[in-house]
This record gives sequence, structure tokens and C-alpha cells, in this order.
Amino acid sequence: MSVPVTILCGELGAGKTTLLSRLLEEADREIAVLVNDVGAVNVDADLVEARTDLSTGEEVLALENGCICCSLGGELSRSVIQLWKEHDFEYLVVEASGVGEPEPIARQFVRGPAGGPYDLDAVVTVVDARRFHDRFTAGEHDVANSSEATSPAETLRPQGPDETGSQPLENLLLEQVEFCDLLVVNKCDLVSDEERERVVSLLETLQPRADVVTSEYGALEPETILDSGRFDLEAAAKSAGWKRVIETDADEHGTGETNEHGTADPGHGHSHGDEHEHEHVHPPERYGIEVDTYHRRRPLHPKRFLAFLADAPEGLIRAKGLCWIAGRERQAITMSLAGTETSLEVTGRWIASLSEERQEQYREQQPDLSWDERWGDRETRLALIGRDVNMAAVKSRLDDCLLSDDELDVEWSTFENPTPTGMDETTTVSSDGE
Repeated sequence: MSVPVTILCGELGAGKTTLLSRLLEEADREIAVLVNDVGAVNVDADLVEARTDLSTGEEVLALENGCICCSLGGELSRSVIQLWKEHDFEYLVVEASGVGEPEPIARQFVRGPAGGPYDLDAVVTVVDARRFHDRFTAGEHDVANSSEATSPAETLRPQGPDETGSQPLENLLLEQVEFCDLLVVNKCDLVSDEERERVVSLLETLQPRADVVTSEYGALEPETILDSGRFDLEAAAKSAGWKRVIETDADEHGTGETNEHGTADPGHGHSHGDEHEHEHVHPPERYGIEVDTYHRRRPLHPKRFLAFLADAPEGLIRAKGLCWIAGRERQAITMSLAGTETSLEVTGRWIASLSEERQEQYREQQPDLSWDERWGDRETRLALIGRDVNMAAVKSRLDDCLLSDDELDVEWSTFENPTPTGMDETTTVSSDGE
């Protein structure tokens, strides 16, 4: 019989280890734990091991100096399989690093070797209520208590990933929120009731499928975390609020479906919704949360678009989708704005950039693909999520980034353009929100 698994995610300091320690104390069952930390000393593993009743501590398996979702992915599968072979236990909890993406970890337990002895039960993301509120719902970036305020010279970082390995921490946090089955809003003792409700409302907008619970000091009943039966890979991969917004917009306007990245990469699959795919994401208006879409079939001027991102509208919490940037006629670029950080990453090619023969093949495979006679499938389609923000003004500013009629007729390669050109290459833009 397969051993159920819960993956525990959340940014550094959100309270994952505290929650896990209480779980080990209170759950009436044998739980094995895999802890991942990115430091040379695995502090999390030490803390968890100190709270277990196991005499040897071997059931606490620590992977150090790397992230289990990427560089140590193979080691994760090998380690948990070895753990299963050598020890008897009833449940496995994987505490991921604060800079780990949950989806690649989850896939190893569903479609990787670990999917044999294990059965993924749930992906749980822990959120620090105070920090999340100050970062995303307070109306301004919380830099007062941070020593990492961005100087104007550091606004644009086109060189690629930062020290976390892939993307800005704010964007990573929202990725963790958007791929999970359960959201634990922790440290609620540090926020007021109204602030807590704002946080919960925004989280429900960002991830409509997940259940949301609140806690203080990680205090939750074990059955909230264990044996919930929540996980569904396809549903989890497609249920982020921004994806639903884009899909609903495409369906309503009859523009058809595209690949998840809207590209000619057949490996990504389509971004259909789950059983709630026809529902809008309507957050409570009393918290000023608004959701909208932006769709244009005219390229963005790279300099003006980057200037927009470096001075992103205050209150625009999340913007994600596909961008068509002038000078990048082949590259389909995914834009992901999270608070004050934006990443631009090449995630595929436009079908219109392929040979006529291959274009026909792809269009035959996707008969509902939105296609323009002049531009093909090139487009900008973004989901916009904000709080107390004028969406009409946001769209107007984005329209100002589009090429003018005169600019359409010049050679686009002459534009100054630091946006990425190769697969998995990333440009990062920071904004102070002012």
C-alpha cells in the first residue's frame, strides 16, 4: 500500500518548521520527515529532529546545499525510495526549502519513480499573515524594515536569475500560493481581524481552488494536514487565479484556446480549467480587490514596457501572462509581476515564427487557436489582479507601451532591447511601487 505524502511549502520564516514540529508532537502515527534547506547547516532538520521520538533520528532525512525541486531532484526520489525500503512508517512529510517551487516536487511523487511507493495527498503552503499583508495588501511595499531596498541603478537586472536560483522571491511566493491544495495563513496573532480577512480574500483570489485556514504558532489539528485527499495534479496545475481569468476572457470573446504559454511547444499541454473552469474569480468588493484582463495584438515597445514595469502601478499585486515584445518575433515571453518584482522569461516560440508547413501542422492540431492573418498567434494576454487600483488606467498605461503606427513600419531590431532571447533566460525588473 502506498505511503501518503504531504508537501509543506512557504517562504522562509513563514512558520513551516513550527507547524511541522507541532504536527509530529500531536499526530498519533509514525511520520517520516524529509527536510530541505539551502544553507550549509540544515537548521530546519536539527529543529525537527529534536522534536521527534525516534531514537536514531534516521527518519528525519535532510538534503543540504540545494533545492529538492531542481538540483537535488534526483536525490529526492532516490532518498525517499531508500527511506521507504529501509524504514517502517505511515506517512511522509516533505518540508521544502523556502525558495523551492512546489510543482516540480509534486510531479516527482506523481510521475516520477517516487510515485510507486508514495501517494501524494496534499500540497500545503504556509503564509506569514503579517508579511503577506504588508507586501501585497497594504498599498505600498514594506521597505521600512528591510535593508534590501532597491536603488534606481538596480531597478533592471537583465543578467538572469538572482541568488535564489530562478526568480524574485515575491514571484516565488505567489507561485507557492498558486500551486497548492491548502493555504495556511499563519502568525495571525500579528494582524488585526480586518487585516487577516484582507489576506484571506486575496489568497482566495490568487488560488480559488485551495482551502484556506488560519493559525497562530502553527497550531492546527493533524487531520487538517494529513489524509485530506486534496491533491489533483491537473487541477492544481490549472487552478491559479490568473489562469482562470485568462481562460474565461478567451472563452467569452471567442478567441479560442492556446497552449499554457500560447507557444509552439507541444510539451506544455493546454491550460483548461477544472470543474470550476467557467466560474469568474470574483473577490469580495469590500476589500477593493479587482480582477481584469489585458489583450492586444500589437507588439510592446521594449523600452517603454520595461519603464512601465520599473514604475508599476501601486496596488497592482499580480499580473501574469504572455507578452509579445517588438524585436522578439520568435520568442513567446511570459511576464510574471508579483508586487514590486517582475520576471520576463522566454517559454517557447510563436507558432507564426515557424515554417508554413509546421504552422499548418500546429493549427490542424489546435483548430480553435486564435489566429490573426497578419500576426498569427502573436499577442499579449495578461491577467491583472489588484487592490484599490484603477484598472482602466493600468490598461491605458499598457496601451502607451504598444508600438505606434509609425513604429510598426520601422526595423524593430533597432530598438534597445534587454529582454531575454533564449529559453529559460530571464530578465528581472524591480519597482518601488511609487
